[in-house]
Amino acid sequence: MKILAIGDLCGEIGVAALTASLPVLIEELKPDLVVVNAENADVVGLRPVQADAVFTAGADIITLGNHTFHRSQIVSLLDSDRRVLRPANFTDRAPGRGYTQLTKNGVRFGVLNLIGRCQLDFNADSPFIAAERHITGGDADIVVVDFHAEATSEKAAMAYFLDGKAAVLYGTHTHVQTSDERVFPQGLGFITDLGMTGAYDSVLGVQWQQSLQRFLGGVPERYETPRKGVVVTEGALFTVDEKTAGCTAIERVRYFGEVE
Repeated sequence: MKILAIGDLCGEIGVAALTASLPVLIEELKPDLVVVNAENADVVGLRPVQADAVFTAGADIITLGNHTFHRSQIVSLLDSDRRVLRPANFTDRAPGRGYTQLTKNGVRFGVLNLIGRCQLDFNADSPFIAAERHITGGDADIVVVDFHAEATSEKAAMAYFLDGKAAVLYGTHTHVQTSDERVFPQGLGFITDLGMTGAYDSVLGVQWQQSLQRFLGGVPERYETPRKGVVVTEGALFTVDEKTAGCTAIERVRYFGEVE
């Protein structure tokens, strides 16, 4: 089985990039499951119309992160659509869910969304305890985990924790694709960060001029993304053995295009 995971969409240009690239990637890579992190689709947060575009492009599941509730329009969708996940270690009072299961090609996939606590300054429960609770409580054949976290150390620790419990673990949030993909001894496929989907000529998807002025001491302003130009879609393709539910190979994905 093949799982295609796509890194954080950033702005409308990121949604446009995915709309163009994902059908091509699906045709070329033939994944059995497609998971897209879209928590920055509206720069901060996700609107339902953008979620529709992501699903229309070919995604099976959308995961989110620290900007989950920055667009209030998404709240009803979190409750009504099991394909849209917010971090499972948010308080139980939060709308929506952080874990879902779906069956494709006769295989039961479990998809879990977590958020890190190290350096994110976010009042969430332990992602490690949440991971164990959801994975051991489910009956999925193959478990896929999106760990939306800042610290590479927290992501690496989670990989050791989940080896033998999940098939796929990848990091999102930092918008920079890492080159440390590996398969752990008990079959966990891991990469620290998938990267991002958005404007290539940018600082993590944001207009580079804005980011530069912020570092030079300029007055903070709402970040915006470029409206056109070269775009990149980043992620990873994980190959999982159905019999052992362990990952056997990981291939980084980088697809360039242009939005006019």
